[in-house]
Amino acid sequence: MTAEYAPDELLPLSGIQHFLFCRRQWALIHIERQWKENALTAEGRLLHRRVDDPFFSETRKGVIITRSVPVASYRLGLSGICDMVEFSESPDGVQLPGREGLYLPMPVEFKHGREKHDSCDEAQLCAQAICLEEMLAVSIPAGQLFYGKTRRRVTVELTDALRGLVRDSAAEMHAYFRRGYTPRVKPSKACRSCSLADVCLPELQKNTVPASAYIQQHIEDG
Repeated sequence: MTAEYAPDELLPLSGIQHFLFCRRQWALIHIERQWKENALTAEGRLLHRRVDDPFFSETRKGVIITRSVPVASYRLGLSGICDMVEFSESPDGVQLPGREGLYLPMPVEFKHGREKHDSCDEAQLCAQAICLEEMLAVSIPAGQLFYGKTRRRVTVELTDALRGLVRDSAAEMHAYFRRGYTPRVKPSKACRSCSLADVCLPELQKNTVPASAYIQQHIEDG
């Protein structure tokens, strides 16, 4: 039986995207509580504000659309908000209060930029789906990412590999959080678009030598 986390141990679900983008960025935000906004984060905040309406619900062509849906998984130890969840009629779905038939949920996550080449966004979406599966006792095969720059949706298959990445990442996040551990920087091109570059100072840390080598160097110079 899989162990479960207590309610006060749940970490922000959105952090998994930060964690896979850069573990140091995640630690600066979620462990050291540091945050700075730049143009990219501001655009993302404004996009989410447009869909942030926890009282919104409508039906389009038989699909029930809800926004700002709170979710949690005590197995992953994560909780957060789904931007949007669409419920479509399906024999594999669940019964909803006041509705006839069965409905299968599908999370839809809104992103301000373009489709990425890494799995950061897909992992966040998959984590949302796992939360919904745990809460509703249902299996969700896919979710969708909406990108603001291209104004299009991308369907993401929630594969075993992606689910494994989410489980492993969530466990690693909890291990870091318990230790209060902030990893060293691994400079990359992504640092240029990171809002925490001035806090992280990747260029300074990139050339820092290990303490043992520093001490040995001074012994030899002396």
